Amino acid sequence: MSGSSRLLDTQGGNGGIAPEFMVSPEMLDAVSPSGDRGGMVLGSGLQGEPLTISALRPAPTRIVLVGGLYLARQVALRAMAVGAWVVVATGRPGAWQVLQKAAGNGPDGRPAPLVQIRRLSPVELPRPSEDGPLLVVHDGGPTPQELFPPRSPWQTTVYVLPYMHPQAGATANAADLVLLQRLPVGQAQLAARIWRLPPPMVQQLTTLADDQVVALGRNLWRPLRLVTTAKEQQILGPVRRGD
Repeated sequence: MSGSSRLLDTQGGNGGIAPEFMVSPEMLDAVSPSGDRGGMVLGSGLQGEPLTISALRPAPTRIVLVGGLYLARQVALRAMAVGAWVVVATGRPGAWQVLQKAAGNGPDGRPAPLVQIRRLSPVELPRPSEDGPLLVVHDGGPTPQELFPPRSPWQTTVYVLPYMHPQAGATANAADLVLLQRLPVGQAQLAARIWRLPPPMVQQLTTLADDQVVALGRNLWRPLRLVTTAKEQQILGPVRRGD
């Protein structure tokens, strides 16, 4: 797993500059973005304290998400709320239409360009910047190809893996941050081999509740509980482990 600067932190410890939001007030009401530039509230710790991930930062960033579409769409929704462009490359575009609906329409009545849903093939991406970071969601199955590797500052690529696969080891080990939902015993054992996890951590992966996630990184093992607002649930439905 690659080294990186802070990727997970408690909210309120950094006096970052507030982003210039690029979405409607209704969209902002649906989530609770962090005041830290590029920081997104992901969940809460054991004591109920908010936890953020620095998902959009001045370095090419890889995030691997092992779990269901609910978590993947929630991460994308919150990236939109802090002003990011979101490009989703997927073989199931219908599952991502909720993001375009959440982004709303532009002045011309067409869907806002903030969200683009693409096929699983190379396309030209928006140029990321501090004022317009880019989140690319690669929803291409358990062994994704490197179609959109992050190559520049303020670009983050999220690889959505529906389950652990032996051939996904290279993708998993290259990640700056891994978000793990509950895994069956066999997949948890595979995760243990990839990331050299001790038995207590493997056991914990098999017993996570639907609203629990483990954030894994270099010197990081942080269980957390997803925080979902009422308006997010209107967009995404109830919290769930599956799709």
